[in-house]
Amino acid sequence: MKLLAPEKLEAALREIGERRYHRLHPFHGMLHSGKCSKGQVQAWALNRYYYQAMIPIKDASLIARCEDSAVRREWRSRLVDHDGAYDGDGGIARWLKLTDSLGLDRDYVTSLRGLLPGTRFAVEAYVHFVRDKTLLEAIASSLTEMFSPVIIGERMAGMLANYNFVSRETLSYFDKRPPQAQRDADFALGYVKQHAKTAEQQKLVLAALEFKCGVLWSMLDALSYAYVAPGHIPPGAFQPDSR
Repeated sequence: MKLLAPEKLEAALREIGERRYHRLHPFHGMLHSGKCSKGQVQAWALNRYYYQAMIPIKDASLIARCEDSAVRREWRSRLVDHDGAYDGDGGIARWLKLTDSLGLDRDYVTSLRGLLPGTRFAVEAYVHFVRDKTLLEAIASSLTEMFSPVIIGERMAGMLANYNFVSRETLSYFDKRPPQAQRDADFALGYVKQHAKTAEQQKLVLAALEFKCGVLWSMLDALSYAYVAPGHIPPGAFQPDSR
């Protein structure tokens, strides 16, 4: 791989999203078009909770080894976005309002007892990646945020149109995310374009985004296998018909 100009690197990153981002997964097609049962929507929300809950832990590990105070100041806004500035505020709290509104017991959701093993492995792989890889790779792995406003728009429109058990209040988590995601993506993209100065570093940046896309895709693979086809729910995982 030859060293790319910054704009060419950005184009290569966006091309990864066009091919690999999880909005292309068949499960999202079902979710957004109204083809999921309520139980399948519950399973999606319950499993996605673990991802949401681990984002600030992932981000805190990144901040902890970042020597640039300007980057730390920028990155810590992500902690506030998800943890909130006070109890009951932030993205995790809003996600729990979603699971509440879907009829899931909050203690059950937060206990993680019903989590799919595939979800746990994928999310923890992401946390370990950010903790163990270079700071450049860790920041690059967040660049799936470049593509999230599109999927959020599709999700809001599709779910509100197709499910009588959700409302705009139910989906309030997604109202705040597009501007946050755009801000975060702009910063991370600028960072990698500036700091990936060699062909090898650019290769690592591209691989980091591919890895993160794989994390999100594998979470949906696990959901689809357990709750769509062939419908093999692992022992101990959430059983839609029993709750």
